[in-house]
Amino acid sequence: MQSIRIIGPGRAGTSLAAALAGRGWDVVGFLGRHDDLTHAAHGVDVLVIATPDDVVARVAASVAPNGRTTVVHLSGSLGLDVLAPHRRRGALHPLIPLPNAVVGATRLTSGVTFAVTGEPVARAMALSLGGRVVDVADADRAAYHAAACIAANHVVALLGQVERVAAAAGLDLEAFLPLTRAAVDDVEALGPRRALTGPAVRGDWDTLSRHLDALPARERAGYQAGAALATQLAASSASSASSASSASTVPPVPTIPAAV
Repeated sequence: MQSIRIIGPGRAGTSLAAALAGRGWDVVGFLGRHDDLTHAAHGVDVLVIATPDDVVARVAASVAPNGRTTVVHLSGSLGLDVLAPHRRRGALHPLIPLPNAVVGATRLTSGVTFAVTGEPVARAMALSLGGRVVDVADADRAAYHAAACIAANHVVALLGQVERVAAAAGLDLEAFLPLTRAAVDDVEALGPRRALTGPAVRGDWDTLSRHLDALPARERAGYQAGAALATQLAASSASSASSASSASTVPPVPTIPAAV
């Protein structure tokens, strides 16, 4: 296997190092924010930049190019242009949260999807970890990463709202997690449209309005955003069913009235 050096000993970098080392790759070490990066690309086949997105370009520019070394970043939102002036460039982004090196390494080798672009070594790294590889071009990476953030970060934020609202009713988050897990399982089995349940599907605007009345003002915007997405999905489902049966056009979904 090829040799790899990693710039950025954080959660992503240490997770990747542990996972690749377990698959036989030669991980020669890490460099951090206080190290001289000038010669980081020398003496290895692959240099991985595992830093936050906003410093990837600056870090790449601080490394002297080596024509035999491929420089790879782990960003989901950035293209290959940020790795200038290096000639051999790649990107590898795992679609999985990496909370620490132990959990991260296990997840990286569990068959997750990796978005790759650039030099073949990025694909080789993903395949050696047993991953599912998808090619995401530079022009599509911002939209791809937005979807990734919605799938993970936004879901976590919504569960934070569940925790707060449930607490007002004297319940804890744990009581609601089986509901969330079942909903995700249904999405996997049926797709989002068929998995959607609740008042938005039924057109029960009175119930949605009562929800808003029960919520404190600081929670209403988040609830309205989620309800709007649910009604949009419900409308698209009804529209598809209507088109399939050559029925009349589905009427527009009414706006949920704000609580006063």
